[in-house]
Amino acid sequence: MKPIYKRILLKLSGEALLGDKEFGIDYGILDRICEEVEAVHKMGVEIAIVIGAGNIWRGSDNGDSGIDRVPSDYIGMLGTVMNSVALQAHLEKRGIYTRVCSALDIPSVSESYIRRRAERHLEKSRIVICAAGTGNPYFTTDSAAALRALELECDVLLKATNVDGVYNADPRTTPDATRYKAVTFDEVLEKNLKVMDGTAIAQCRDNKMPIVVFKLMEPNNISKVVCGEDVGTKIS
Repeated sequence: MKPIYKRILLKLSGEALLGDKEFGIDYGILDRICEEVEAVHKMGVEIAIVIGAGNIWRGSDNGDSGIDRVPSDYIGMLGTVMNSVALQAHLEKRGIYTRVCSALDIPSVSESYIRRRAERHLEKSRIVICAAGTGNPYFTTDSAAALRALELECDVLLKATNVDGVYNADPRTTPDATRYKAVTFDEVLEKNLKVMDGTAIAQCRDNKMPIVVFKLMEPNNISKVVCGEDVGTKIS
């Protein structure tokens, strides 16, 4: 298989790391993800990754904590740093040079995110994990993924989910929901299709950054998407 993209931004949800757990990281799942990422890396594709923190903290699900939105969002950002360091450790066990670049300054565990430095890492075939979202409250990791994909001049944003694309309704609750092979940014916004938050979609639309939504835990799916196979849904 030959890749059609030279540089990608892979967006992973924190929930993807849960596996059968209710909290934290299933290291078997993490290792499977790393195996898929390694296969794409061996093709010569430059890879940036943004990972969420839903396995550790979701402000919307912790409303009874009494914590205000801003500190709650910072807790989520710190959760992404934890996931990023775990992902880095597993990738480097496979001999893949990896850098965690954080939007929050945490010099003991990560580099600060600087666009030019991150680009140099990618050019040197290092995987760059962009942690701590945008570094600002009120922005999701979806928005961070869109921002980093644009800043790092990626060819595509790959949104890995637990379903095999974008549907006209939630396939988990609507058995006859139909999957789109392709859909426009405007359709996603107008029909309120639950893919990424509206800010991220609008950002990609306005800057012509294509998105491919696909199922993560399907064997070789990341490689298939990178090689242009008919997997998931393309938003453009």
